[in-house]
Amino acid sequence: MSQNSSTKIKSFKDLQIWKRSIKLVEDVYAATRFFPKEEMYALTSQLRRSAVSIPSNISEGFARLHNKEYRQFLYMSLGSCAELTTQVVIASQLKYIEKGKADKLLDTIEEISKMTMGLIKKLNTND
Repeated sequence: MSQNSSTKIKSFKDLQIWKRSIKLVEDVYAATRFFPKEEMYALTSQLRRSAVSIPSNISEGFARLHNKEYRQFLYMSLGSCAELTTQVVIASQLKYIEKGKADKLLDTIEEISKMTMGLIKKLNTND
């Protein structure tokens, strides 16, 4: 798997999509830090788990031996992006996250989703 013709990717930590999704996890944790206490085991936990799932599936898929398995984990990562999008919208509508912060998170999730689809397409051509 190579990111471009001159750079060989040796570890999932070299993937821009993984680095970007790790930053998203940090942003989600920061955004949920001051949610109401009653949300700790509800929306706060769901947002954090969805965010963590994105880079986790990217890294687990990278460790698989076959592109088919890797794609399966990337599709799970896409599902987590959709789940996180829904949860950010809910948190914004409940006024737990200010609109500007929510919009930034949503933009980042969309960017990661597009990067994920691009990687899936690249894996499809490498079969």
